[in-house]
Amino acid sequence: MTAHFFRRHTFAGLMCAVLLLAGCGGEPEYTAHDITGVMPDLAFELTDDRGEKVTEADYDGRLKLLFFGYTNCPDICPATMSRIRAALGGLDDDTRNDVDVLFLSVDPERDTPKRLKQYTSSFGDEFVGLTGNQDQLKTFTKRYRVTYGYGEPNDNGFYLVSHSSAIFVFGPDGRSRLLVNQTETVDELTADLKKLLADLE
Repeated sequence: MTAHFFRRHTFAGLMCAVLLLAGCGGEPEYTAHDITGVMPDLAFELTDDRGEKVTEADYDGRLKLLFFGYTNCPDICPATMSRIRAALGGLDDDTRNDVDVLFLSVDPERDTPKRLKQYTSSFGDEFVGLTGNQDQLKTFTKRYRVTYGYGEPNDNGFYLVSHSSAIFVFGPDGRSRLLVNQTETVDELTADLKKLLADLE
């Protein structure tokens, strides 16, 4: 089973759960899926890319975009990080300075804080690398109904990691707000972030 298959079906399963919980409603206000009150608020105990222990409280007061991945990811991770960076480029400087992109590595064996820092810094100051031990990762991913798994290592010891491709957006208060899929364009993501920020004022 390929990593792409795993990610696609993980996201499909996640969306089924979101839609069942959300029920029927009118026309959506966002291109992304509004998950306010449907998914849990942000809560974690992890390690950041400086090697410091952090919780969700360290990011209070800021809009947060959460994406699961790993630095050796050959496709979906760099593409998604670049798309987020481009979307943030559509915000004014003051607004962008109040946004954090939390890149949560589900490959702690290879993704040390130093490696995460090298990776996230290439995308911009808004990007923060996070990771944790397996117990912490499993607790956190279970909270948001996503999964991850490891492929068989090749002769050189390299392995792929299957993971969710969704982007979770949390408000400055840590409440879950939006779930962004891979079909949303840069312009649509920028527009959603602008509208969300305006709605939160």
